[in-house]
Amino acid sequence: MSVKIGIPRGLWFYDYFPLWKTFYEELGAEIIFSDKTNKQILDQGVKNCVDEACLPVKLFHGHVINLKDKVDYIFVPKMMSVYKDEYICPKFCGLPEMVNHSIKGLPPLIDTEINFSKSRKSLMITAYRFGSYVTKNPIKIRRAFNNALMAYRKYREDVKDGKLPIDGEFSPKKPSVVANNSKSIAVVGHTYHLYDSYGSMSILQKLRDSKVSVIVPEMMNMNKINKLASTLEKKMFWSYGRKLLGAALHFGESREIDGIIYISSFGCGIDSIVEDLFERWSRSHSIPFLLLTIDEHTGEAGINTRLEAFLDMIDWRVNHESDLSPHG
Repeated sequence: MSVKIGIPRGLWFYDYFPLWKTFYEELGAEIIFSDKTNKQILDQGVKNCVDEACLPVKLFHGHVINLKDKVDYIFVPKMMSVYKDEYICPKFCGLPEMVNHSIKGLPPLIDTEINFSKSRKSLMITAYRFGSYVTKNPIKIRRAFNNALMAYRKYREDVKDGKLPIDGEFSPKKPSVVANNSKSIAVVGHTYHLYDSYGSMSILQKLRDSKVSVIVPEMMNMNKINKLASTLEKKMFWSYGRKLLGAALHFGESREIDGIIYISSFGCGIDSIVEDLFERWSRSHSIPFLLLTIDEHTGEAGINTRLEAFLDMIDWRVNHESDLSPHG
């Protein structure tokens, strides 16, 4: 009988789930994802998480509860750093401890630490530790990890090509290629904001329904984003923040978009800095900017109203801005 490993559909899920799914399936384990985010998962997460946590962390707790009676292990790695001299959000770093403290009756957690802040020389050692929950055979683990890396690279190329993993499933057609597009909008935020349809109020789908061409940072050239981010006066050592700031600089240079929507989570310390810088750069390049801050109390009707007003404003600007007299 194969080992059942549960992977919560939250936080780092939208960045790495093909990697870990392929890895453990190659080792012979059965992978079970938690259900797509819904009201029950949200309510359970809010009830079983500290009040000060941001919405994505509360949702993650709900996804863990959704899995706890279905699997032998739950995959909750201790993610410290995935790039040299950079770190993940502090809540990622303490996630296994938060989950263990807040939720009772859990199966064992796969909570191996991922820390490449100094170098990536320990990559295979880390992979062996993850694989040891299923097998002790190092050759089998190495082969599984190599195959997982290929699946992960394919996934990233698919996203770059315009296929978005909404709720962990690729959309049937490219959201960035819509017939008769009238507007091109950059939707910016952490992957666990953008691709969780319930947590983001289905922003991407609503834009598609409005015949808007959607661009997200994952579609862009990451080498260029990193190069632009390196021009900042001080290095942004939060990995997600570095990617978003590099994207802001890219959008300011490219002039290929009609507006920017930034999706943030209330209480996110990193976003409180990044979103302010992002908005300043957008306005300095005369790019319309909309900030949507979401928590568990946010109503979808209010989000719909603000989104419709933003799109109408862009249409008005294109059609009538030249009628305005110059200041002075």
